[in-house]
Amino acid sequence: MRGQPKNISLPRRLIIDLMHASTGVPFVSLARSLKIGPLLEARAGAMTPAGWAAMFVKAFALVARDEPVLRTVYAKWPWPSLYELPNSVASVAIARVEAGEECVMPQRIAAPETMTLAAVDAEIRRAKTAPIDDVPMFRKIMRVTRLPLPLRRLSWAVGLNFGRQRGNWFGSFAVSSVAAYGGGELHPITPGPFIVSYGLVEPDQTIHVVIRWDHRVTDAAPMARVLTRLERALNTEIAAELQAVGPKPIRAVGT
Repeated sequence: MRGQPKNISLPRRLIIDLMHASTGVPFVSLARSLKIGPLLEARAGAMTPAGWAAMFVKAFALVARDEPVLRTVYAKWPWPSLYELPNSVASVAIARVEAGEECVMPQRIAAPETMTLAAVDAEIRRAKTAPIDDVPMFRKIMRVTRLPLPLRRLSWAVGLNFGRQRGNWFGSFAVSSVAAYGGGELHPITPGPFIVSYGLVEPDQTIHVVIRWDHRVTDAAPMARVLTRLERALNTEIAAELQAVGPKPIRAVGT
């Protein structure tokens, strides 16, 4: 068999660099089905409901506001240490098509706990449709991805290994899901320290959530508590914000 060589596109090179940066992170996973009846009721009645990614981003950031460990990253330089960020910084996996190729780009959302749900949702939706050069995070990461390999590795090392730079480049948590494409239990890989993924809503009003974390930062017991608090945040703060947007208009039915 004789195949055809293909050049590696910039978006694919980004994923290769991301996988290289994720090597060696000691991830542990915890999965649970969350009961989200109140959230579903609020979302069904909202005139302009936010997307699921936006709801999980803000809910996790609300939990992290009171759980400093969720804003903590592992830093290697200048010596191994844990570094607590003042605010959450989300990295949302955005599926796009560039030059006919399906790809994934990371959209950075700083301090989502201080933003309205509508604003978080708008940032995510814009990242899906706007040209790459119009999205600051995409423009920044593509600029690095165009560098020669040694310079890329150096740039990633600086962004990963200094605590302060982790917030600027990779954030404190990531959200990724394939629910829009049929669901499934996704276990994504990133440099960490926290990654949340979710599946489809089940008929019993539950949604399956997987959280992966860097075991150097925390242990399983705190993360079990985080999932409980995440469920509560979705059903209270997020549901209340959806209800505050306003109900769907009632259409008159002719007789």
